[in-house]
Amino acid sequence: MMQQILDDIAAQMALETERGKVADYIPQLAHVDPNQFGIAVATPDGQMYSAGDAKTLFSIQSISKVFTLTLALSKLGSALWRHVGREPSGDPFNSITILEYESGRPRNPFINAGAIAVVDAITLGREPTEILDEILQFVHFIADDETICFDYKVATSEIDHEDRNAALAHFMKSFGHLQHNVDKILNTYFYQCSIAMSCEQLARAGLFLVSNGVNQPTGAKVISPQQSKRINSLMMMCGHYDGSGEFAYQVGLPGKSGVGGGILTIAPGKGAIAVWSPGLNSVGNSKLGTKALELLGEQTGWSVFSK
Repeated sequence: MMQQILDDIAAQMALETERGKVADYIPQLAHVDPNQFGIAVATPDGQMYSAGDAKTLFSIQSISKVFTLTLALSKLGSALWRHVGREPSGDPFNSITILEYESGRPRNPFINAGAIAVVDAITLGREPTEILDEILQFVHFIADDETICFDYKVATSEIDHEDRNAALAHFMKSFGHLQHNVDKILNTYFYQCSIAMSCEQLARAGLFLVSNGVNQPTGAKVISPQQSKRINSLMMMCGHYDGSGEFAYQVGLPGKSGVGGGILTIAPGKGAIAVWSPGLNSVGNSKLGTKALELLGEQTGWSVFSK
């Protein structure tokens, strides 16, 4: 049943002519073929269903913020919220406007400024190589896959075009909201965003958010049930920047997008869904990925707003 649903969705997406626009402000991403689409569903009983380009690697970009947020909560607990807020921003992911209004404290962990603040919070005086090793090892752990790695070309491309994110970081630093060297924090952040995964790997990595913080297939406890609930709620409210309300309306599930064209979506108790199509809509979310998730919800009834 699930496999047929995914096959049908992939077939429909192959016929789409309006595919959005790739994120060309990161030059390495501008070279990605927009005529690609993948979808995967991982379930708590260990099953994996996929269709299309679900085994193709892509840069997960801001989806990585879910994983660093998880690390931060496991390390710092509620003390994390001294560094970053929990409110939707209503602004683009790289906006500096709201930072000025709120004295340099980011609205939530999923906008760029908030994710940079999370990296600063988990650094704890260590060097970027140490933090990046910890982040990658954590992704290996939750995905149960040690082949996952950084895309060094993407990371270098982001570092070479860092001006907007550097402005955000320096602005926060000026208000005392960053404790470490800005260049080191940014280096960590860019490499974090460059992690390359397939839809199948990404769906598997999201399973702990399906089952109250436990990856059921491996039996690994990742975080507490309460922390899992908190992360899902933030994904619902803030996971798609200024398109979060529309995504909640159309799809009805917690999700986190990335400008590489991926979206990780959680159906609590049912499964983790990963979609990827590089073309983005006007607010920076995968155009076909969003449409595919809406179709999946219609055919499965998976929505936090459904009985």
